[in-house]
Amino acid sequence: MDDRNAEMMQGIGSADIGAFADNLAESLDRQMKIAFEPEERKSLRRFSSTEVASVLRVSTSNLRNRHKDGSFPEVHTDNRGHRFYSAEEVDILRDILGRTGKNADAYRPGRRGDDRLQVISVVNFKGGSSKTTATIHLAQRFALRGYRVLVLDLDPQASLTTFFGFRPELEFADGGTIYDALRYEDQIPLSEVIQKTYFHKLDMVPAGLMLSEYETETANALARRAQPIFAERLALALEEVDADYDIVLIDCPPQLGFLTLTALSASTGLLVTVVPGMLDIASMSQFLKLASETIKAVEEAIGRRVTWDFVKFLVTRYEPSDGPQTQMAGYLRSILAGQVMTEPMLKSTAISDAGMTQQTIYEVDPNQLIRKTLDRALTSINSVADELEQTIQMAWGRR
Repeated sequence: MDDRNAEMMQGIGSADIGAFADNLAESLDRQMKIAFEPEERKSLRRFSSTEVASVLRVSTSNLRNRHKDGSFPEVHTDNRGHRFYSAEEVDILRDILGRTGKNADAYRPGRRGDDRLQVISVVNFKGGSSKTTATIHLAQRFALRGYRVLVLDLDPQASLTTFFGFRPELEFADGGTIYDALRYEDQIPLSEVIQKTYFHKLDMVPAGLMLSEYETETANALARRAQPIFAERLALALEEVDADYDIVLIDCPPQLGFLTLTALSASTGLLVTVVPGMLDIASMSQFLKLASETIKAVEEAIGRRVTWDFVKFLVTRYEPSDGPQTQMAGYLRSILAGQVMTEPMLKSTAISDAGMTQQTIYEVDPNQLIRKTLDRALTSINSVADELEQTIQMAWGRR
């Protein structure tokens, strides 16, 4: 009997599964280092004049004239005379426009005065609804628009963490994740686990497999009446860094456990992603029903109501040419009316192709994708982000 047959007779055990995991982790680590050479870390490309004009909401001619008259500093220029800007340089231009432009506040969209930190949980009961994809694209768009953004990865699978170029199974095996700021023993300040990213004005708090322990620990903590309870732990942790950010986006796990409830209790707004299909909408209905009943129990435990400035439903993976999807999206709008965002997030090969190299459509080199496909994806994502931005501004009492 050869070795292979002998293995089959013995069966596949936990050690074999562990070996699969180790081999995959090593391979992914090598692939990431190759993809992000020479620094072996993700970096952000420069943006064209057209992209920068769109972000700043000025015309390209205005941008060009400002460089000519010297009010804007010079930036990198290619051999054809086209200007390209780093995210930091875009922020410098925004600051100049804020000091010299006719409508200064338009270039400073973040918090003012008593505006409270906007904490938005991106949630769904069902995987595959583009929750993580929506979170990272919204975060990057808001950072480009001039907001100070923090993203929290609250999913033990750590997909968002990996998307930012971190290797959680290697870099955070001994700690340094959101778990350390939420745990019931030896809790550390949230500021100590915040990671600077390659994306200007965008920080993140990573996740890791250890975060799954929070579910068990919370059940035990409730039994012994440990304080503060789970529903208050994230809100209290965020107080330390409240003044440092305008927007916090939380990528929640696809289940209504203690992690998601912790996020919901700390949030000022909810963004529910939903694919326009009957099973997905039915699943979301169950999620909302269960969330409603569970939040009532949380309110009794903490002695206060849990309220949000807004709850929005984002239609994702939408294909306008798909008749049944169009019908289901219309069905959803007829029931939830103004709570469903006007702009859907389209299903796009540009988004999926960029994701193959752990990039977003803001990071990927435009020359690597079909321009028309990329423009369609950018228009969709930007429209969603702009609509949500308007909702945030309204929560601050503007517009």
